[in-house]
Amino acid sequence: MGTITDQLTEIYCFVDDFLKEHPRLENWRQSHNCRPLLSDAEVITIGLMQGCLGVATMKQTHELIAQNHRDAFPHLCCYTQWMNRLHSVSIQIGALLSSTCGVAPDAESLYLVDSMPIPMCHPLRHGRVRLLREDGAWFGKTSKGWFFGFKLHVVCHVGGRVLNLILSPGNWSDRDPVLALFDEISNAAIALGDAAYSEANCAEQLTGEELDLLLISRQDISKHWKYLHSQVRQRVETCFSLLWNRFIQRVFSRSWLGLWNTIQLKVLHYNLCNASLIQH
Repeated sequence: MGTITDQLTEIYCFVDDFLKEHPRLENWRQSHNCRPLLSDAEVITIGLMQGCLGVATMKQTHELIAQNHRDAFPHLCCYTQWMNRLHSVSIQIGALLSSTCGVAPDAESLYLVDSMPIPMCHPLRHGRVRLLREDGAWFGKTSKGWFFGFKLHVVCHVGGRVLNLILSPGNWSDRDPVLALFDEISNAAIALGDAAYSEANCAEQLTGEELDLLLISRQDISKHWKYLHSQVRQRVETCFSLLWNRFIQRVFSRSWLGLWNTIQLKVLHYNLCNASLIQH
């Protein structure tokens, strides 16, 4: 496992090299004289360090960087200014994430699909919560109870890398965005999901897109599925548990852009770790 300084260096090199390889992303400002002392690569690097530091909020990330790694960011601004800068590079963050959402052409065509709630508040505040309602936050229910917020739908390769993600209102069914999740996957493949996707129309639609949806359920004890359960289910749960652990409590954001940026940064950090680009 690399030190925090090693991880910081690895992340910065990856981000800086990517932006330099894509000049349109690096030189997006209209003024040619607008060259901030704190570069976009540094801004994004600090955001990605949340996963390395293991803290719950971006504010804690900024504080730890300011206290312990100020020499690496001599022009570090205050938290408010940094967050404004982070929001302004949302397109760059999305492009970085897209660059990691791929697998080798000869990789096995086996994909995993799952979802998790992204609550905006503690259940005790459900009676008065209004946060992000205009942006789609709503009440939803999981096996663990009610929540207010959004659902994050993710499709991963069986090797663990996230290929696509969609954020939906909390009251959407897991089956609603499943076709959009597999929109970029054109080759014949098998998708594995849990009982939440158990609807005939869902399976039929995926089959029409050259995909077969298989449901992995503890209740299915037929001999035909025993091998699949024992070999694949553990892999599914391990893959998603590593990803979901980055959302242990909730995403502490008060705007849609802040919420989406935070989620993208968390998933990007996960993909970088999965690809061994970060010694985490």
